[in-house]
Amino acid sequence: MPELSRRRALTAAAALTAAAGAQPALAPSARAAHGSPAGFDEVYKGRRIQGRPAAGGHHHHGSGYAVFVDGVELHVMRNADGSWISVVSHYDPVPTPRAAARAAVDELQGAPLLPFPAN
Repeated sequence: MPELSRRRALTAAAALTAAAGAQPALAPSARAAHGSPAGFDEVYKGRRIQGRPAAGGHHHHGSGYAVFVDGVELHVMRNADGSWISVVSHYDPVPTPRAAARAAVDELQGAPLLPFPAN
């Protein structure tokens, strides 16, 4: 394995500094594109659906948004394109967490939502 020379160390430090300097310029637009939607609380087809921003992200996907159907958490995830999916309607992306909750109620057809086991 080659020795770490002073030149390589300085080159790596310069590259890291440049990358760190570029990050703040990119962060505001990324936040705007992936900002957390407003909360909601409504009755849809006789089921109470709720959604709100969640502190600290959600499980390992980090969507930062919690959705509930009749008080039971509906696991939702935000896709890279900004669409949302849930464990109930995983292959049908929708534009908002509210739409994901409504799609889950439609799919459940009156059946209760069972809690999703955490890893």
